[in-house]
Amino acid sequence: MGLMTNNAAKRTPLAMVAVVAAAATGLLPGLAHAQQQQPAPQQPQQQQQQQQQQGPAIVQVKPEPSQTDWTKVCGQDQGANKEVCYTTRDFVSDQGQPVLAVAVYEVKGDPTRIVRFLMPLGLLLRPGVRFTVDQNQATPGQYAICFPNGCFAEAQVKDDFIGQMKKGNTLNVSVQNQMANEVTFAIPLAGFTKAYDGAPIDPKVLEEQQRKLQEELQKRSEELRKRLEQQQGAAGANGAAPANGQKPAQ
Repeated sequence: MGLMTNNAAKRTPLAMVAVVAAAATGLLPGLAHAQQQQPAPQQPQQQQQQQQQQGPAIVQVKPEPSQTDWTKVCGQDQGANKEVCYTTRDFVSDQGQPVLAVAVYEVKGDPTRIVRFLMPLGLLLRPGVRFTVDQNQATPGQYAICFPNGCFAEAQVKDDFIGQMKKGNTLNVSVQNQMANEVTFAIPLAGFTKAYDGAPIDPKVLEEQQRKLQEELQKRSEELRKRLEQQQGAAGANGAAPANGQKPAQ
């Protein structure tokens, strides 16, 4: 189906995920700065020893609280003159900070499906992504395009993979951070089947959902900004030495 255009990205709930906040709050160590280049090459034995010592980092995410469930959106593709539907949901950390989003696209009459992720910044792009449902075989995906709030990765899948998502519990998405360490996002699949097989959401309801989600994200962003300012102020006060050079009274 090709890349999502910039305008299309603005219309979908995926574009509302402020993934930069995940790195800023320390959710993923080493993701605060975007880096597209590979680290210095290592000997295979050395790299294998490092991976055995560290192991993959598992990031448990949960659904965005302001979204009651997975959302199915349908519309007409003017270029192809076909109906396109996507089933999507945003996910956050335990602290409520946005992390990533998932969407499964289906073009009417086309047996191929597209799974698309909006991933955090600061991940290595060249290895791409690998995703699997529970313990099934992994599917490789590649990054398609990046925006200021994150990068889209996608892959084509068949109906058998959609069947796994309907029956499965967890969608595991594995990537590499800028230190070339594996990070796996564990995404709950509860509610996916009902949304995927059900009727699409009413456009007016979708618009109201997006409005509430945007307001909630702005509220959290402001709360995060205030907390960071308070932490910086407290650190500055604790680090300031008394004017007379004496220790403060106990």
